[in-house]
Amino acid sequence: MKKISTFDDWIDCFHEWQKDIGYDPALLGDYKFEAKHGELHSSEIEFGDFRGRAKWERVEQIPNQSIRDALLNLIVYQGDTEFASVEQQKNLLDTAPTEYDRKALIRVNSDEMRHGWQMCYLLVQYFGDSGKLEAQKLLERRANQGSRLLGSFNQPVNNWLDFFTYTQFVDRDGKFQLTMLTHSSFAPLAQSVAAMLKEEFFHMFTGNTGLTRILKSGKIPTPIIQKYFNKWLSTAYDLFGTDHSSSAQWAYVWGLKGRYDEHEAKDDADKGRLNELSRVQYFNECQRLVDELNKLIPKDQPKLGIPDLKFRRAIGDYAGKPYSVEGKLLAEEEHAKYLAEVLPGPEDERILGEIFREKDWVVQMN
Repeated sequence: MKKISTFDDWIDCFHEWQKDIGYDPALLGDYKFEAKHGELHSSEIEFGDFRGRAKWERVEQIPNQSIRDALLNLIVYQGDTEFASVEQQKNLLDTAPTEYDRKALIRVNSDEMRHGWQMCYLLVQYFGDSGKLEAQKLLERRANQGSRLLGSFNQPVNNWLDFFTYTQFVDRDGKFQLTMLTHSSFAPLAQSVAAMLKEEFFHMFTGNTGLTRILKSGKIPTPIIQKYFNKWLSTAYDLFGTDHSSSAQWAYVWGLKGRYDEHEAKDDADKGRLNELSRVQYFNECQRLVDELNKLIPKDQPKLGIPDLKFRRAIGDYAGKPYSVEGKLLAEEEHAKYLAEVLPGPEDERILGEIFREKDWVVQMN
């Protein structure tokens, strides 16, 4: 890719990226890529050491380089997830179970591209040469090469059960992250993610209705569905960051990233456990969703569940430790065999391949 000097240069690189990953822009129809901005919760910084001051409109207004670097990092990580999602999902376009689902996937991908576009707009317009370099790198990393910044976004999305589970749970993490950033002390970021958040709800709707339609059809055995829940939820837990995170603490102190319920929280923030608390809130929301899905499963069939927060963690206090789906500590020598039993494997994909051929594995949308 050529060096980026202006946002128009970045747009040229964006079109190169689409071509390189094999995503035909014609699929997007007349979708208009543009930077959108929502409303601020407040014109003043809402929490942290700068609470009550006017939100920063320009990077030059930010008091020191450490805050600027942390802000840049937040934008880069958010943008990386957006482009990665398209790379993960694009292979499903030719296997959609219905035309409705194909159009829904294209809409989800369109939004993800626009969200990445929005983050790169911020990087190029506000952060000088370092922002331009990071915006270019966002288009150079690849999910299929394992070079995206967060683990969930290097995982393969092989089929439509993968996709519906991904949009139910991984995009729900996205809702949490974007909501926390709507309170940011940097006004252009807060306004950007407010607009993105409105579009994110369709992604979660796609996942939840997709899983609902699968369960109503009753063609896919719930033990297989459970394995996909185990796959995606365990990686989604990691997306909230490490335990006792100093980065999360400083982001809060500087007003860059709030709590998920910042707008209604009455107590002072427990700044040493911000990531842990967000992760628990996410876990509880997912549990409620799965409880509703379980109402669709016949009484004589196995119910679905949420893996324990300690299961298959790659970061934090439980990273690499051999915990079961139920949170039981296993013997190290048993762990690899156990994971093969509770995560999707070749035999599960073979069974799904046969089910998918019949096209009645998911109920039609009205």
